[in-house]
Amino acid sequence: MGHMAGEPREGFIPPHGGYAGLLAYQKALLVFQATCRFCERFLEKRDRTVGQMVQAARSGKQNIVEGSKVSGTSKEAEIKLLNVSCSSLEELLEDYSDFLREGKVSPWPKNSREALFVRKLARKENVSYETYETYIETRSSEVVANILICLIHQTNCLRDQLIRKLEKDFLAESGLRERMTRARLAHRAKQKRSRYSYAVSVPFVP
Repeated sequence: MGHMAGEPREGFIPPHGGYAGLLAYQKALLVFQATCRFCERFLEKRDRTVGQMVQAARSGKQNIVEGSKVSGTSKEAEIKLLNVSCSSLEELLEDYSDFLREGKVSPWPKNSREALFVRKLARKENVSYETYETYIETRSSEVVANILICLIHQTNCLRDQLIRKLEKDFLAESGLRERMTRARLAHRAKQKRSRYSYAVSVPFVP
């Protein structure tokens, strides 16, 4: 019999895969979209850096997606994939830093007026690429690179918070193997009770 709506769902694999609601994913998606536009506006298509930057931005986003999908069966695997996301975004961060160095432009100090403005935008509701689109489409390459550096730092901060939460959950919750064992024992106990009930209900025939 299928699962009826409104009934509690039995099983040992917890709900998972809701990556779209993760702030870390939303910010990583923004970084990916903005990086694609940065490369279109400021870099030559033949430049090898274009492929590297787009791939690093995609990996930063996609590994959060993949981690969320496997979270139901392995928190450990999810944490590992989030760490891959971290490595990819660190690589992308270095690409933007290199771009500024080559142009002999300094990155914005953490508490500069410009950096604080980017952080202020992040506090708006329903933040998306459209929140930053005007600046990414109209500002100079040095300004846009600095905006992306700020966004990557924000993404890293959100992802680190997520990893800390997962590590805490991993220690607090039983692993999949323990849940499978409990489910198996419960199933055997249910079968045993069913056999006993059947035996009691059958009349004795001398």
